[in-house]
Amino acid sequence: MRVVVADDSVLLREGIVRLLTEAGMDVVGQAGDAEDLLRKVGAHKPDVAIIDIKMPPTHTDEGLRAAAEIRERHPDIGVLVLSQYVEEGYALELVGGAGTGYLLKDRVGDIDRFVESVRRVGEGGSALDPEVVAQLLGRRRQSDPLEGLSPREREVLGLMAEGRSNHGIAQQLVVTDRAVEKHVTNIFGKLDLPAAPDDHRRVLAVLAFVRAAP
Repeated sequence: MRVVVADDSVLLREGIVRLLTEAGMDVVGQAGDAEDLLRKVGAHKPDVAIIDIKMPPTHTDEGLRAAAEIRERHPDIGVLVLSQYVEEGYALELVGGAGTGYLLKDRVGDIDRFVESVRRVGEGGSALDPEVVAQLLGRRRQSDPLEGLSPREREVLGLMAEGRSNHGIAQQLVVTDRAVEKHVTNIFGKLDLPAAPDDHRRVLAVLAFVRAAP
């Protein structure tokens, strides 16, 4: 998997590059600002771009705007945005299609989970930070498209939004893989998702989850 990493913190950027390289990924470019990021992505056409939300010159939302531009210019390139804090508005603005993710920078320390998230986004899946998922689940919603789901199905869908596989969800909930498969099938049915490969329907289910936020 080919990756471009963009962060103005050289220490964090080099750390991410080292982790990904040791995991067998090919880091084809590094950038310290949004302009350089767009150049590197255009030149190397990676599978996924890992982007800090706040980069020079204003350190506000340059990374987010660059991510949106990458999605528009190169819809086949996955975009995984990193943030120092939970910023729901940014997360909801970003996640609107396949191959997108939003994680807190603290998640980089959980190497296996972080690498798994990068792979999933690069393969067209999604990865939402557990803290964002928890905040969205904790809100009261009007016209909730997920109102037909049971509490357990909502829990499974929340873990799907984090980017976990069925086996990973089973481990987290301490249940069998078969039980998770049944819940996932029920979720697909209750959300009336079209017949399609399960990976695609997982993305659609996650999008329904995200859009249920007020």
